[in-house]
Amino acid sequence: MTIHSLATPVASAVPADAPMFEERPWGAFWSLDRGPAHQVKRILVHPKGRLSLQYHHHRAERWVVITGTATITVDSAVMKVQPGGVVMIPKGAAHRLENHTKSLVEVIEVQMGDYLGEDDIVRLDDAYNRPERDVRD
Repeated sequence: MTIHSLATPVASAVPADAPMFEERPWGAFWSLDRGPAHQVKRILVHPKGRLSLQYHHHRAERWVVITGTATITVDSAVMKVQPGGVVMIPKGAAHRLENHTKSLVEVIEVQMGDYLGEDDIVRLDDAYNRPERDVRD
């Protein structure tokens, strides 16, 4: 018996039509795992790329830097995080991931919450002039 045969499908907090891979102006993300109250993503940020300053109504996140030096903002705290560093982002906290270097930055993101759709992103500031998305409450 393999571990895969022990796993039973469960309903996910991620919408069924959510992308497994998506390119963004700052880089890309891959959804690696989804469950009833979690999603795990690999996030790649190009040199000089930056995600929007944002918050979420329905989820908290944990970021683990795996490659490069990430600049991470959580509310008023701004920190440079090396590989192996972990940052906790509470639900509702304003946060941003940036790459101020000339090398790639990669982060593993663990999302936890009752709804994990991409439409639960409220943008406060965005370098790429994308609109704030509608949020499911």
